[in-house]
Amino acid sequence: MKFTLSWLKQHLDTNASVDEITEALTDLGLEVEGVENPAEKLKAFTLAKVKHAEQHPDADRLRVCTVETDEGDKQIVCGAPNARAGITVVLAKPGDYVPGIDVTLSVGNIRGVESHGMMASERELELSDEHDGIIELPSGEVGEKFIDWLAENDPAKVDPVIEIAITPNRPDALGVQGIARDLAARGLGTLKTKKVDPVEASFAADMSVSIDEDTLDGCPLFCGRIIRGVTNGPSPAWLQDLLRAIGLRPINFLVDVTNFFTYDRNRPLHVFDMAKVNGNLRIHRASGGEELLALDGKTYAFQPGQMVISDENGPESIAGIMGGEETGCTEETTDVFVESAYWNPIQIAYAGRALKINSDARYRFERGVDPAFTPEGLDLAVRMILDHAGGEASEMIVAGAVPDTSRAYKLDPARVISLVGMEIPEAEQRQTLTALGFRLEGNMAHVPSWRPDVTGEADLVEEVARIASLTKLQGKPMARVHDGVPKPILSPMQQRTRAARRTAAALGYNECVTYSFIDQQAAKLFAGGDDASMLANPISSEMSHMRPALLPGLLQAAARNQARGFMDLALFELGQAFHGGEPGEEHMLISGLLVGRTGPKDVHGASRGVDVFDAKADAEAVLAAMGAPAKAQIRRGANDWWHPGRHGVICLGPKKVLGIFGELHPKVLKAMDVKGPAVAFTLWPEEIPMPRKSGATRPALVLNDLQAVERDFAFVVDSDVAALDLVNAAAGADKALITDVRVFDEFIGGSLGEGKKSLAITVRLQPTDRTLKEADIEAVAQKIVEKVTKATGGTLRG
Repeated sequence: MKFTLSWLKQHLDTNASVDEITEALTDLGLEVEGVENPAEKLKAFTLAKVKHAEQHPDADRLRVCTVETDEGDKQIVCGAPNARAGITVVLAKPGDYVPGIDVTLSVGNIRGVESHGMMASERELELSDEHDGIIELPSGEVGEKFIDWLAENDPAKVDPVIEIAITPNRPDALGVQGIARDLAARGLGTLKTKKVDPVEASFAADMSVSIDEDTLDGCPLFCGRIIRGVTNGPSPAWLQDLLRAIGLRPINFLVDVTNFFTYDRNRPLHVFDMAKVNGNLRIHRASGGEELLALDGKTYAFQPGQMVISDENGPESIAGIMGGEETGCTEETTDVFVESAYWNPIQIAYAGRALKINSDARYRFERGVDPAFTPEGLDLAVRMILDHAGGEASEMIVAGAVPDTSRAYKLDPARVISLVGMEIPEAEQRQTLTALGFRLEGNMAHVPSWRPDVTGEADLVEEVARIASLTKLQGKPMARVHDGVPKPILSPMQQRTRAARRTAAALGYNECVTYSFIDQQAAKLFAGGDDASMLANPISSEMSHMRPALLPGLLQAAARNQARGFMDLALFELGQAFHGGEPGEEHMLISGLLVGRTGPKDVHGASRGVDVFDAKADAEAVLAAMGAPAKAQIRRGANDWWHPGRHGVICLGPKKVLGIFGELHPKVLKAMDVKGPAVAFTLWPEEIPMPRKSGATRPALVLNDLQAVERDFAFVVDSDVAALDLVNAAAGADKALITDVRVFDEFIGGSLGEGKKSLAITVRLQPTDRTLKEADIEAVAQKIVEKVTKATGGTLRG
């Protein structure tokens, strides 16, 4: 947002300097991004007078002038058609920098004649685009500083330009009046209130405006006036100077008026050429496929539901964003229709983004303009047009009604201390809110219509503290609430995930934080990539879908590292994955990825490729840290991105899955460009049962002074029998004595025959009340054989 100092003073009666104003603006939350002071680039130039001018001996279009300067008479060669004796000019001497041509002057030789400087045009000094001749001043003394002459005779030319950054919550500051209101509330001057006098109608309008029923939510109010007999043309110099100062090019008076009020009052307007409008105007939803040649010279095709303004010929304006070329105003325009409307910010934002149009109107409407100022802004613009371009105005055409934005919140003076920590007297708080346009009735503050960002009592406190200046906030030590150990504030799930992070890091993993968005191809590898998880407006094609798992991001990170020569990796991430696009269709995961080898090569051969048991050990360690039960089962049946024969599903019963570990499928590694071996695990922290008792105390340590006994068994079973079924059968033979069963060997082939395999297990027996005798051990062994035989059909190997 740019504005000049003189423009600001049209709304603010102040003697504050530019530095005081810029410092106050930044402190108020309207951060100053830059100040451009034209006087800085003009300070070197002085006034001079042409005493004599004659034709250059070797050039028809050049003249050799004798110029009176503060350093005596100088010879200057000039090619301007108006270079002649007796005029007062602006002199640039050798050594001066001329901004318009980006040149530092030196003594020149032009066609054999020396030239000691130059007489400047307005474009060469960046005062305007005028370059048909050198500047002729009506008055001035030789040697006088040009900036001093401008300050006295044409102050707009040396008016400082201030640029501020506007946060999305402050649409009122997109108008110079809103900025002045903040400065006045701070105490840097008095806000000038300009009365809006309604324009008297000279005739009845011969057209109507209608808003379709299904469009009232997007355009609740549309106002307009017809003006006949307008003389369009160049704008007055003051208006052109204002627009040029903020970087806008003056076009013609009617267009310049709309640009002026866009920046002056945050009131975007549009002007239709009535000679090109056919019939009545209608605000409606597009059916889809309609096209419009807009004022920027581009043709846009509307999508279904977007708002348009149409006449009998079809669409004539992209509602709230940009007008059409066909009904635009030119210097031949004499009859116009001036539009002032209020558009729904969200719908304007959606349409502007879909059509990829950036305009000043869209920028303001999608942030929010003052709906109550809609008819008043129209009258101000119509009054300016009548005063400068003539004509007569019709009655105001109104469709819809001003939206009701009235709301009030309680002003509690004590909340400034509790929320901000500043002590501000109640009288000062009330004075601040009144200066900002709030209406106070008792302890209720009624919010002005131009402040859509104020939606609660805390916002009132923020306004008071902002105007008082947060720089006055002083740090104070926190009050001591109580002695002793404070009550834990982390939830059980937060404690669980923190333990998981610390354990994974202790195991040697590096934590990654990847984007929640991935490309569709990577998502499809992990059962995602459907329309439900697709983003409506992705920031790139590589981030088009919500991630269905954490492993895609880890694999992409591994691929990037391997491409840079880091082949052995241990990465983990804890975060949300998404199985749908609706709220609640997300789940917490922790995934780890091991790629490459366990360590560097050495002479003893200790380095080896990572395998499924590395992933299993790490998964079990992280689960144990999160409080998972020790006696979990391991089954097959994971998703197809895991290796079909080298993975395990950790579960409590057939439906309660705690995690999965194993090798990743080769097709996944190839698609993600990861060089194996690669193993991984994925755990579901939310599936781990919460402890029945909560407390910081640990259970009593149970020790046993009786010797444990281990016995080995080897069973011949069918090759499709799962080792887990055999282990579970053996463990169930005597749950009181058997504390552990594990597989230590598998043998296939040899004399076993086709379709058979041998599984060897170790069973640990732990007596509790007496030492086991051989008969006791044999009895348990017999039960183990019977259980395994019954469950698996296997036989004890001889």
